Amino acid sequence: MAYDYVIVTDSTANLPEDMIEKYELEILSLNYYIDGEEHKGYIKGEKTDMAPFYSMMRQKKEITTSLVTVGDAMDLLENIVKEGKDYIYIGFSSGLSGTFQAVSLVTDSLSQKYPERKLYAVDSLAAALGEGLLVKYVIDNRENGMSVSENADWVVNHRNNICHWFTVDDLFFLKRGGRVSATTAIVGTALSIKPVLHVDDNGHLIPMENARGRKKSLDALVKHMKESVVEPDGQSVYISHGDCLKDAEYVAGKVKEAFNVGEVVVRMLDPVIASHSGPGTVALFFYGKQK
Repeated sequence: MAYDYVIVTDSTANLPEDMIEKYELEILSLNYYIDGEEHKGYIKGEKTDMAPFYSMMRQKKEITTSLVTVGDAMDLLENIVKEGKDYIYIGFSSGLSGTFQAVSLVTDSLSQKYPERKLYAVDSLAAALGEGLLVKYVIDNRENGMSVSENADWVVNHRNNICHWFTVDDLFFLKRGGRVSATTAIVGTALSIKPVLHVDDNGHLIPMENARGRKKSLDALVKHMKESVVEPDGQSVYISHGDCLKDAEYVAGKVKEAFNVGEVVVRMLDPVIASHSGPGTVALFFYGKQK
């Protein structure tokens, strides 16, 4: 289908390949490094076997990440413009990565070079499938005839309705990333305390509460959905997991028991996000009153 404008997002949005192909999305890849060797977070048309990655994480291998480069962003985005198309870029939260800033600079440059085009870079203030869920709404808006400028305004007005609630099973990875202190990690591990976190209105990762044991932490995700979801009937709900499908399916089941939602999409976390949260992460994303 010939769309009036292109929707662009990051590999961290964790969208399935069939969705990317169907709606002709363009993806900017963040990178990750295992023992210094570079890997792309997304390669068009390729499906990455995630089992070796999560195995290395469980071995506590050193894994680092990097943002989208200005060069990669310029190559992809200028190609869109040269084809005579406008675009809207929905970027990984500026509160968690410098990627949005880099792509925003590229968009500003292209807007000056091609003043006839309508080019938008919008900070999702979201992460993982929270970013992906926001992109899903942007796709729906385009399908319903919304213009690129109207869609950009819609994202700014609604991005803080995309609620993110998640928990982790191993505090080591949050400690390594500086999200919790070493003392908190040691005590939490000894007492089987599982943090429940969310992404706030500024796109930052914020610990909200602690649960004693895995099941209680998973139940807490659904509890927060009950407290803040808006019009759940028929709503799309996204769930990410760090190689712990059974736990993700448990949360999905609880959501379906509590609400008459539409699709519940369960996806394994991409390597860039997973490297910071670790195996055993479960995250729940939905449209609510406020993050």
